[in-house]
Amino acid sequence: MKELREAVVVDAIRSPVGRSGWKAAKKKGQLYYSTAHELASQVLLTLIKRIQEKAPDFKPEMIEDVAWGCSAQFGEQGGNLGRIAILVADLPNEIAGWTIDRYCNAGLQAINSQAQAIMTGCGDIMVAGGTEFMSKYPLGSSLTATIKDGRKHKPHKNFIKKSIAMGMAAELIAEKWDLSRDDLDEFSAWSHRKAVKAMRDEAWYKKRICPIKVEEYDPKTDTKLKDEKGRPIIKIVDKDETPRAIYLDDPEKAMEKMKKLPPRFKANGRVTAGNSSAIVDGSAAVMLMSREKAEELGLRPMAVIRSMAVAGSDPILMLEGPIPAQEKALARAGMGMEEMDIIEPNEAFASPVLAFAKHFEYDFMDPRVNPTGGGISIGHPIGCSGVLYFTELVWELIHQNKRWGIQTLCGGGGVGIATIVENEKKFKP
Repeated sequence: MKELREAVVVDAIRSPVGRSGWKAAKKKGQLYYSTAHELASQVLLTLIKRIQEKAPDFKPEMIEDVAWGCSAQFGEQGGNLGRIAILVADLPNEIAGWTIDRYCNAGLQAINSQAQAIMTGCGDIMVAGGTEFMSKYPLGSSLTATIKDGRKHKPHKNFIKKSIAMGMAAELIAEKWDLSRDDLDEFSAWSHRKAVKAMRDEAWYKKRICPIKVEEYDPKTDTKLKDEKGRPIIKIVDKDETPRAIYLDDPEKAMEKMKKLPPRFKANGRVTAGNSSAIVDGSAAVMLMSREKAEELGLRPMAVIRSMAVAGSDPILMLEGPIPAQEKALARAGMGMEEMDIIEPNEAFASPVLAFAKHFEYDFMDPRVNPTGGGISIGHPIGCSGVLYFTELVWELIHQNKRWGIQTLCGGGGVGIATIVENEKKFKP
């Protein structure tokens, strides 16, 4: 029997995030005229090129497998996006690929599954990524898709009985944990301030961003723009679109606007568009190796995967799933929440993030929480979010010269996931 090995992170990148242009959006987002294939393949190829620059002996065909998180797996996000990204990027055929849907948990599950493969000796080099193109495929669209003969989906009565809109779940959590509208709004404004500050620290911000090439279109006619030689005009997207600078530059005016937003899911409720995650497009990728292979190639780890867990929870109060998942991950690491230097809960809504703070007894505005912003400010591209915010976590551990980080995400139907990483402070950015 082989002994368990250590799985280390050698690089992590993400695309800039673009506002979704779905349905009644007043303005199409900056990635709207890209595609899921392009987003996935560009971050994958850029990640590989970055490793090649640091490790001349590394060859792409050394990658055993590519795992990709994606929730709405149909259309151009169907047909196994993990493998399609390899083919679109013209990478070696020897690399396998697969795609996973665990709702919002999918991206972090891709990372954890690849880490588990390395730990058990089923490969030395793995990639985990995630993409969600919500401009074309919004949350839940795969569930309500019709089949070829036009018949509508027919969910089982037990599924309907145990289902609820995520926004209503957020309202129920706000009530259960006695969270006021002011609590939710203050936290949400803080998320924007942190994200804007992180973007303005350009030297660090750019280290984790993969610029995305997007063909330009005329938004009025949806026709492709070309130059004088008939070639497509390409723009480079290299900054997040959704964080709002007004929350940092004019906080009083920003809060006035936020407090005027009406409840979105319930009359006289507390959950609004302002304290919910932004609907966005995005992609991200992480490369993992066994410690032995990283050392052989001369690569210093950014982080080491130390513990991981998943958990189910009440499907109605579905957003509470991270609580038992975090408890399991902490127990497996033999640690407590007080030992975590960075806490990275997914901001699907403000209410569950504050519920976690109450449960684990830390302050709502604890500086350890999402130091570069989160889903409310940057956005929540469902199957990508686990990889996107894992990338934020490992880069920020290095930026702050801190050691321990925990990431967690809630998911539809009542699933939670958590992962603990250690920065050994040996990585040279």
